[in-house]
Amino acid sequence: MPPPLLKTVDLTRQVGGVTIVDHVSLEVQEGEVLAVTGPSGAGKSSLLRLLNRLDEPTSGTVLLEGKDYRSLPPRRLRRLVGMMMQSPHLFPGTVADNLKFGPAQVGKTLERDQVRHLLEGVGLPGFEDRDVATLSGGEAQRVALARALANEPRILLLDEPTSALDTRSMEEVEALVFAVARNRGLTCIIVTHNIDQAMRVAHRAVVMEAGRAVKHGPVREVLHA
Repeated sequence: MPPPLLKTVDLTRQVGGVTIVDHVSLEVQEGEVLAVTGPSGAGKSSLLRLLNRLDEPTSGTVLLEGKDYRSLPPRRLRRLVGMMMQSPHLFPGTVADNLKFGPAQVGKTLERDQVRHLLEGVGLPGFEDRDVATLSGGEAQRVALARALANEPRILLLDEPTSALDTRSMEEVEALVFAVARNRGLTCIIVTHNIDQAMRVAHRAVVMEAGRAVKHGPVREVLHA
């Protein structure tokens, strides 16, 4: 087996004397989808935030292609390890403005045809000039996906990306995200409380309890299909 694309080594975060991520060691292969599940308060989202340094570990580290991720500038790291949140948090303005933002931070200009191509890829043709304030929840999540893809990530972190959507939008966005991931060969790590969703999309699963990774392995074995 090739070396993992991403590896956590005793990754730990403490806040106010409370350990919220507790010595988590995991490996994720290139092109793999890993589901992170567990009860509320188990540290799932906190783990995800450590993977691209939105939060800093108290101890332990993350290796990206064998290289300590602290050797990368945070802006560069977050281009390589993108994230979709439960709520899209789009910037005020047009859809195109949102897609252009990330590349602009590193001096790149996303041309209009590139914006159009990204939007067509997420099922939103012709949305370039739409004001984000007019978007539905499902449309906003599609824009958030296109915005993440504009940075050409190697890894996509997904924090409950469909839990705020109605059933139809959830199914559409879920199918879209993982179709795009397969087509691009993206490695994905998805936090989800939805066991059925984890079974549908993931190759392997991790169950967290009280900050620890208590079970991990093939998704059907770990989640008792």
